[in-house]
Amino acid sequence: MSPVPDLVIARRFNGPPDSANGGYACGRLAALAEAAGHLDGCAAVTLHLPVPLDSPLTYRVSGRRGHAWHGDDLVASVAGGGAGLPAPPPVGPAQAGAAEAAFDGAGHPFPGCFVCGTARPRDGMGLRPGPVAGSPGTVACAWTPGPDLADENGRIRAEFVWSALDCPGGWTADPARRPRVLGRMTAAVGELPLAGARLVLVGRLERLDRRTAAISTALYGTAHGRPLAVAGSVWVALDGAATG
Repeated sequence: MSPVPDLVIARRFNGPPDSANGGYACGRLAALAEAAGHLDGCAAVTLHLPVPLDSPLTYRVSGRRGHAWHGDDLVASVAGGGAGLPAPPPVGPAQAGAAEAAFDGAGHPFPGCFVCGTARPRDGMGLRPGPVAGSPGTVACAWTPGPDLADENGRIRAEFVWSALDCPGGWTADPARRPRVLGRMTAAVGELPLAGARLVLVGRLERLDRRTAAISTALYGTAHGRPLAVAGSVWVALDGAATG
């Protein structure tokens, strides 16, 4: 296995006020697993604790899994995620625009979230996933990622694709009434979009239990119906402390 440097997530990339955005953290951890040589392709990341900001995580490989530690605390685990993740059906640009216009962030549990926070108009990703008319439990929004999220080839970096696949899921199950945070995320990124591309994100509630919600999300280019990336996630209702 290749040596893996410590991971430090900058405070800019928060979800809850004092921990990382779950999707961003999962994307960075999936990249660590690939760098460590024990994972190639679809990754499943489980968040055991809130992912700290501005503080190093140590990544250690054990068999086919990797574990991220903050001191003596196990923060996250990474394993292969298998294949065949279901994707919610595509939503056209006009329908996504109408859904975005219906976004109601008044009850946002984490208005400072880097990805969808209503208090981050300038340095966040600005996602506004709103309800899709005629499709209960489905949300959508448009996304045109800027060059600040891209690599040297103009492709959006994978951790921001993971981020974009994360937050729409939180808006499928009335977060103002019962806030939830990401507990587990499995994603397969087939194609990194170019900066400036016109994209559509779709999230669909697959199952709602007492404390957990199972959600599927997909990133689509507006020119075709094939998803560029898909994810399945489990969100956990807050019991006083955020976990991702």
